[in-house]
Amino acid sequence: MDNETSSAKKVKVKVPGTSANCGSGFDCLGLAATIYNEFEFTFLEEKRLDISATGEGTELIPTDEKNIVWQSARLLIERAGEGDKIKGAEIRMVNHVPMSRGLGSSAAAIVAGLVGANAVVENPFSRQDILKFATEIEGHPDNVAPAIFGGFTVSVAEKNQVHTFSFLPKIKLKLIVAVPDFPLSTKMARQVLPQSIPLQDAVFNISRASMLVAALIEGKEKFLSCAFDDAIHQPYRTKLVPGMQEVFAAAKKSGALGVALSGAGPCLIAFSAASKKIESDIASEMVQTFKRFNVQAGALILDLDTHGAVAEPV
Repeated sequence: MDNETSSAKKVKVKVPGTSANCGSGFDCLGLAATIYNEFEFTFLEEKRLDISATGEGTELIPTDEKNIVWQSARLLIERAGEGDKIKGAEIRMVNHVPMSRGLGSSAAAIVAGLVGANAVVENPFSRQDILKFATEIEGHPDNVAPAIFGGFTVSVAEKNQVHTFSFLPKIKLKLIVAVPDFPLSTKMARQVLPQSIPLQDAVFNISRASMLVAALIEGKEKFLSCAFDDAIHQPYRTKLVPGMQEVFAAAKKSGALGVALSGAGPCLIAFSAASKKIESDIASEMVQTFKRFNVQAGALILDLDTHGAVAEPV
């Protein structure tokens, strides 16, 4: 993205869906997956908005000034000093990422607006700048970072700065996502969390998040069996996702290397080694187990996205 330039007023942007936390890495780990929302922007000199969407969550998307894609694009345009030249836009969205399911649909919208606007004003901002802007809008970096950089990301927010380390694991993973048929707001999922946790729970997560990153980077599959386990957010959110622990157990029994609540949920994500070719079995067991708890769910079998958001002129 840093090296792309375009003087055109039209641009296409493709942004991956994301999964935050990865179990033990609450509010700091994330990954990008091969499910995408696609956007086509035509930026206008006149003050006019024409926004339309197809696909997932169409009925929930504002088509006026409240639209987060436009708000994000407008922020970057203003900071680039182009506010007097670009006052409106036509925005076409094709959404494949389920909304309010824990797969980063809001992060994708934010990143799309920033990346699209940046491309049109000839990329004055780096990906690190985009990350800073996106974190300001989203409030935390764990979804926007992988949407921008791709792969797995580790992010640290420090005062007004966000530091992100992006990496590709040496283990080729399949990501199996069970998608329940009900939404879950991040606000509700945050409300059930305690304000403080026991010291032993903090140590539990620190050790496992460290093990997770080390095992992925070094390609040590055997160390992943406990690395996704969590003690500081998932136990409190279990009551929001019927059958969650049983779905976790079913995925592991079918050969998953690890399982986690995807972001704030309600999607559950299992990780398997691509070489074992067991992802269909894991998906089936997860969906069937949800059904035992009267939850209808679909399944997505995805790979790790390695590029993050991509913009190209039309």
